[in-house]
Amino acid sequence: MQRQDMQELGRRTRARTVLGLLFWLLLTFLVAAFGAQFQPGEWYRSLAKPEWTPPGWIFAPVWTFLYASMAVAAWLVWRDYRGRAAGISLSFYVLQLLLNGLWSWSFFGRQSIGSALVDILGLLLLVGATTLLFWRINRPAGILFIPYVLWVGFATALNFKIWLIN
Repeated sequence: MQRQDMQELGRRTRARTVLGLLFWLLLTFLVAAFGAQFQPGEWYRSLAKPEWTPPGWIFAPVWTFLYASMAVAAWLVWRDYRGRAAGISLSFYVLQLLLNGLWSWSFFGRQSIGSALVDILGLLLLVGATTLLFWRINRPAGILFIPYVLWVGFATALNFKIWLIN
């Protein structure tokens, strides 16, 4: 292969890599935008909540960090491994994204604490499975999912407690 051909191949590979990252960021933040449509509002403020409920201002920066980390993790798996294992892992990623977006709709949109609890329990299982699958394919991708697992675990406990006391 000639030098010019090698340079062209390198440019195409870099462009594909950047487009892949943009795709995973866009997909992930579309789910964030969907969930953001359902704001807590007066209904949520009127609920009894445990004393360990975080202040409202913390959710936006935490979720922004988590969504960015999730997207980069998915991109790392997509970029490095395009085989069957990556396909299964990325399918789990998309499924957990779906449950992630549906939780906001269920909890804040429908104001259904119980159905949101069922959703977040499924989400926690899928996030845990996705973390393990990502870890096996690309360790940094798995590591990027750890804060998400911890946050969803905390959110599950919070959802459960709110369900119990309301």
